[in-house]
Amino acid sequence: MLIQDRTITKIKEQAIRLETSEDLDAIVAAVGGAKYVLLGEASHGTSEFYTLRAELSKRLIEEKGFSFIAVEGDWPSCFAVNRFVKGYDNTTAKEALQQFNRWPTWMWANEEIAEFTEWIASHNKKTGRRTGFYGIDVYSLWESMEQMVKQLEKISPEDVEAAKKAIDCFEPFHRRPENYGISASFYGEDCTEQIVNLLVKTRQNRHEYTDAEEAALNVEVNSLVMLNAERYYRAMVLGGPDDWNIRDHHMVDALEKIMAHHGSGAKAIVWEHNTHVGDARATDMREQGLVNVGQLLREKHNEKEVYAVGFGTHHGSVIAARKWGERIEKMTVPAAEAGSWEDLMHKSGPFNKILFFTDENRRDFEAVYGHRAIGVVYNPEIEHLGNYVPSRMSNRYDAFIYVEETNALTPLTLTKLPEFVDV
Repeated sequence: MLIQDRTITKIKEQAIRLETSEDLDAIVAAVGGAKYVLLGEASHGTSEFYTLRAELSKRLIEEKGFSFIAVEGDWPSCFAVNRFVKGYDNTTAKEALQQFNRWPTWMWANEEIAEFTEWIASHNKKTGRRTGFYGIDVYSLWESMEQMVKQLEKISPEDVEAAKKAIDCFEPFHRRPENYGISASFYGEDCTEQIVNLLVKTRQNRHEYTDAEEAALNVEVNSLVMLNAERYYRAMVLGGPDDWNIRDHHMVDALEKIMAHHGSGAKAIVWEHNTHVGDARATDMREQGLVNVGQLLREKHNEKEVYAVGFGTHHGSVIAARKWGERIEKMTVPAAEAGSWEDLMHKSGPFNKILFFTDENRRDFEAVYGHRAIGVVYNPEIEHLGNYVPSRMSNRYDAFIYVEETNALTPLTLTKLPEFVDV
């Protein structure tokens, strides 16, 4: 029997059908006492990935007391959502999501997230809890500097001057990170000194900051973004694995600062692409010198404290763009490539299902298969040339959710959103 046939047989024997939200009970139970639950996605534009993660997250918040959601998004924009769900601002979910006004806006400014964050806000109000919503990505250099100034003006006016000097240093680059990266990497003209001076001041004075509405945490994470974004953009122009690794190390560092803020009993739900949550050591990323969030958390914590769930689909539709920064489209996701992981899941039965990877069955799924990954930039006609990540699935995840046919998510209408085309 061929390896693929054996894998299909094992999937048939072990997968459970996913037909209603009650079928997610098995994942909630399998999470056990984990402190970090990582919920992936095979694309940034698929409705079912968002809605299934939302249902799982609701259950984890209600039944296991998880403290917050951390997403692959910018800290300043997500902090506006955090203020909404905690009742700090008298606003609505869609008003808060207007803060996502930089491409790719649709990742978080969409109807699915609006509905989920409304649920968090309602849950917090009903229970008196403070379940949060934070962004742990590294891209918001300029936005974080501006938010630092605004926050410091309220809680520590003596530190404002240092923040303004950092902004002044970056001003000549006109918010173009590639310009800064080239200047810093090749001409030695950088803003490291100004950032370090600001970090020193804020860390020396942080014990004096009020923590009303999480002001101290806001300053601390924005400071971290400034430091690591500067390093990221410098590395970006040089090529190699450093920029990716700086970004994923940053996401772990930001995540753990939020955990520390919430205290010793804190528990986090992380929403990111499969390429971040699925252990990089189980993919060809390892040979490229790349690490990711899933790997770093597994290395830093007891294996029972981290639980990673991957997602995938056989076919459907997705929101993406043909090139970076261009208008977004509703695109067709073709049937999975023959011999890929998604193809085997389809051949084991064309229905939604959940497959668990445990010590008892890990060897059944150790063969390497291509696992589809769709980003914000996508060209379905040529996806076979670069959208499949060779993976040992049972080492990459603890569980996998397969959706036979998926649908594009619904972006919110934003004033700065690139023109949307339904094709």
